[in-house]
Amino acid sequence: MQASIVDLRYKSNDILAALDHGEEVVLLYRGKPKGTISPLVSKLSGAVCDHPFFGMNVKAIESVEVVMEQLRGGRYDF
Repeated sequence: MQASIVDLRYKSNDILAALDHGEEVVLLYRGKPKGTISPLVSKLSGAVCDHPFFGMNVKAIESVEVVMEQLRGGRYDF
């Protein structure tokens, strides 16, 4: 999709809809391309349990509460 600077101001909903559909938007200034707006990829490519961080702390001896208390520390550490 191509959009002018005026389209950014008055037709921003159409531009956002194009980004939702995965289209790149080419910005035009006086008919010449100045830049592009590309959509972010936010979809997961696989199952969560296939991620390398899933279950990485299975063999931990200490509980989560103990580890978090160690990480946070007290209010006043002398």
